[in-house]
Amino acid sequence: MTTEKELAELVAGGTVDVLDFPKPGIVFKDLMPLFGDGPAFKRVIDGIIAYHDSFDVVAGIEARGFLMAAAIGYSTGAGIVPVRKAGKLPRPAFSASYALEYGEATLEVSEGAFEPGQRVLVVDDVLATGGTAEATLDLIERAGGIVAGFTVLMELGFLDGRQRLSPRPVHALLTV
Repeated sequence: MTTEKELAELVAGGTVDVLDFPKPGIVFKDLMPLFGDGPAFKRVIDGIIAYHDSFDVVAGIEARGFLMAAAIGYSTGAGIVPVRKAGKLPRPAFSASYALEYGEATLEVSEGAFEPGQRVLVVDDVLATGGTAEATLDLIERAGGIVAGFTVLMELGFLDGRQRLSPRPVHALLTV
């Protein structure tokens, strides 16, 4: 079993800082090297699963959260639900708009995506200001799900996103 320290080291080692993306002044945390390293990605997914012992379905936030949700869902036999950017879902959906550190956006989840009371593990790659996560968790609750946990690979602690999500459970493999 991989320790929390080893998981944090895997995430740190699989991250590349991209300066001035998507606009000047932003340092984008690119985790695609981690996703591309099969053995490291497997250890990270297994570590997330080991941390969360009780969920019925996994919700992944567009777009990198989809990769994590699919891997967790496959490994555990749980269903997956995509949380999409506005206009991408073909059926009626709940929506929530929110501010990003570099703009505004809207997320959606299909009506009927969750059974009432279904326990939902929410996953994404990075927690920054918490706007995306807060909108997602609100959508899941409005759609009838119960947030069983929220896990990210990396939390940018200096942006205080975790505070926006309280009292919901938040888990980060690496906090910088």
